[in-house]
Amino acid sequence: MPALAPAPPGGRAAWLAWSVGVSVYILAVIHRTSLGVAGLDAADRFGIGASALSTFSILQVLVYAAMQIPVGLLVDRFGPRRVLLLGVLLLSAGQLAFAFSSAFGPALASRAVLGCGDAMTFISVLRIAARWFPAARNPFVAQLTGLAGMGGNLVTTVVLARALHSEGWTPTFTAIALLGVVVFALVALLLQDTPSHQEAAVRPDATLPDAARPDAVWPDAVRAARPKAGRQVLACWREPGTRLGLWIHFTTQFPGNAFGLLWGLPYLVQAQGMSRAGAGGLLTLLVLSNMTFGFVFGRLLSASARARMPIVLTVIVTTALGWALVLAWPGGHPPTWLLVGIILVMGSNGPASLVGLDYARARNPAERLGTASGIVNMGGFIGTMITLFGIGVLLDALSPDGTGAYSATAFRWAFCWQYVPLALGTAMILRLRRKVMAANP
Repeated sequence: MPALAPAPPGGRAAWLAWSVGVSVYILAVIHRTSLGVAGLDAADRFGIGASALSTFSILQVLVYAAMQIPVGLLVDRFGPRRVLLLGVLLLSAGQLAFAFSSAFGPALASRAVLGCGDAMTFISVLRIAARWFPAARNPFVAQLTGLAGMGGNLVTTVVLARALHSEGWTPTFTAIALLGVVVFALVALLLQDTPSHQEAAVRPDATLPDAARPDAVWPDAVRAARPKAGRQVLACWREPGTRLGLWIHFTTQFPGNAFGLLWGLPYLVQAQGMSRAGAGGLLTLLVLSNMTFGFVFGRLLSASARARMPIVLTVIVTTALGWALVLAWPGGHPPTWLLVGIILVMGSNGPASLVGLDYARARNPAERLGTASGIVNMGGFIGTMITLFGIGVLLDALSPDGTGAYSATAFRWAFCWQYVPLALGTAMILRLRRKVMAANP
């Protein structure tokens, strides 16, 4: 049996590698969330209603989710650097095509390409972190990665929203696409997949506690001996921790994701009568809240793995109760303080979803971490897709005049759809939690 590779070094070299990788993820989040501030403009540009508008985000999220397992396998076999480079190319191509699209069909196809590129970023950055940082630091670095991604969302809500209305559709989206040239150069010139001293490793014991498990880096000879893709996926799926991670990601991520990606701005402007500037301010607050919770959760998880499930269940219950209060408010027009409250609560959704990735990382060996992360990372985006589609269909059904202007009552009932995936996901978490505890008492 080959000797274990030295532990990942951490330090400045690790932070440099992570910073270069995370720059791609920040770019991907800018691309992903760009439609969130351009939804009303897209409806006017392409002459579409709520169902068709939601199709943009649904297709993008569908492609993202469908690509997670293939991307995880690619990362495990070819390394995160190559996958990130391909991701930047696809992101830039998709956004450039979207910038010049004037019809619904080509624009839809461009969002699919963008979703494919987006899918290649987050898992790759997590793999870089696993190879460069000691295992005990991984939960914090994962939360920090999510926090950095929210910086991209902040660029969208602050910079992109203003540029869109001052410079116009095509110049704004073209400028975003050209950012990929700089990021591609950074990755090509500065990023290494692994620390240079790590030449070989063996399979770590999956039963070891997080802090004791080495993050192994596999040489070409060992990589060639790995099981086929189907067997690797099946092995990941049979691990209850992977399935628990998927349902945690599914249940916690989608409320804030659906609000920020598409329906937040129309809800605040059309249902609550806010100006675009006011609505943009609240969306910025969502991003800032997300960043704050990411830092807090990262610290808690680094201190103790026992904080995982309490964080998850608290976020689920608080989100459900917060939306119940908003939707039950007489007349469908809750006061500003309550809107601020639910947006602050939804800021916890993204950071809580990363707990699911931590469950998968802790219960899968290093040679299949990319695949396991891909399976888990599908969850929140499947939940987002279901939510985006359900809200869009209900809005159109509750507004039969086809004007595209939706009332507070229509939004109120459409947003009740969130409780369907929320109930399903919570039930699956509670069920799988018992299995994980039985397997790992």
